[in-house]
Amino acid sequence: MPLLVLFNKPYDVLSQFTDNSTPARATLADYIALKDVYPAGRLDRDSEGLLLLTNCGRTQHQLSDPKHKAPKTYWVQVEGDITDEALNNLRQGVILKDGPTLPAIAEPITPPTLWPRNPPVRYRANIPTSWLSLTITEGRNRQVRRMTAAVGFATLRLVRCQIGPWQLDPLQPGEYRVVHL
Repeated sequence: MPLLVLFNKPYDVLSQFTDNSTPARATLADYIALKDVYPAGRLDRDSEGLLLLTNCGRTQHQLSDPKHKAPKTYWVQVEGDITDEALNNLRQGVILKDGPTLPAIAEPITPPTLWPRNPPVRYRANIPTSWLSLTITEGRNRQVRRMTAAVGFATLRLVRCQIGPWQLDPLQPGEYRVVHL
């Protein structure tokens, strides 16, 4: 029976079940005891939030293949007060070293209610931070971080909150929920 696992990946956890590094880093195996499920896409080690896993190859392909363009929404904390100009540039698509991005949905948001991150995001008394919601349909390596940097705002914290119709809420870091497809 095809399964979909919605997992709230904590900060500093790899999006894979094994790690050959010394010392070993935290992996999905430290949180998910299910057999024969595999990530459908990736989430960087220093990013948090929704990661989908499945036991079905066809589902995995549909979720991770850029041709299907499942929208992914992120809550992004950036250094500085995000400007209308930066938001408009994100909405039009920005130029990265590997080419232009597709237009994104970019909106300023009030800081979401989130769990504390360990280690905490760096704090600078003289530099404000702001939050935005960014929805993209691509999945390039570190794309959101590179997009915010391209418009002049360094990403401090990145939490994926939605992939297609699946949402992170109400999962806490390290928790998962199984959906039967």
